Amino acid sequence: DLATALNDRGQVRYLRVEFAAAVRDYTAAIECQPGFEVPYYNRGLVRYRLGDFDEAMKDFRKVLELNPQFEDAALSLKQAILDKEEKQKRGY
Repeated sequence: DLATALNDRGQVRYLRVEFAAAVRDYTAAIECQPGFEVPYYNRGLVRYRLGDFDEAMKDFRKVLELNPQFEDAALSLKQAILDKEEKQKRGY
């Protein structure tokens, strides 16, 4: 379906380090199918990698709301929280 295709294209763009394009694809996949947790997770990973911890945490929390058993999202959420705290401690 379209949401899966957009998510897959986002993955290709992510691997090509085309982060802005990947985020657009993941967001489009979410708009097509709001209950599809995978593009939220993938978008969260990009946002995490870019250091946008708040937005990454929102995406990971949404994944867990949709699928509480999504272990990678739970781990990624914990890591984003820790990294945000560390960034704040260091003052940047």
